[in-house]
Amino acid sequence: MRGHYAVILPPLTWICLLPQIVFYEDKNFQGRCYECDSDCSDFHSYLSRCNSIRVESGAWVVYERPNYTGYQYVLTRGEYPDYQRWMGLNDHISSCKMIHFTSGTPYKMQLFEKVDFKGQAVEAVEDCPSLPERFNWREVNSCKVSGGWWIFYEQPNYRGRQYLLEKGEYRKPDDWGAVSPAVQSFRRFIE
Repeated sequence: MRGHYAVILPPLTWICLLPQIVFYEDKNFQGRCYECDSDCSDFHSYLSRCNSIRVESGAWVVYERPNYTGYQYVLTRGEYPDYQRWMGLNDHISSCKMIHFTSGTPYKMQLFEKVDFKGQAVEAVEDCPSLPERFNWREVNSCKVSGGWWIFYEQPNYRGRQYLLEKGEYRKPDDWGAVSPAVQSFRRFIE
């Protein structure tokens, strides 16, 4: 008579290879949820509000309104149990974009005091916690990003509204999604 052996295997652990972000209606990852693994221009029909977010992998920029408009927030891997944790002003999130990093690119940009790359200009290759202290500027009206990803903040010390800028030319604040030229700090967004 042959014996039968049972092999007990440990539970499978899945490794998420694709960037993934999960939005929850309620705080502390409760209520209905919506998962994304790519850009999504409008998911507000699936969730009426967003009070917590879990970034499983990748880096993302999430937007208050559909079609990548309104307030924007840059999120990296981690848990955000309520909207204040991502510096949110309210519980409205309706679209998101995955951030695609290019390795080996040096960080560099030029800031201009006037629109269309006019007026005084400064070059940046590192973070700046206070434009008023460092350059005596309280606003930026245009810029050219020649390398890396950068985040502009409306207030010193990386606070207030934030705007993610990738390589390209921004002739006016509206080009990076701002409602005003107020930029008082910026930093490199590093993978």
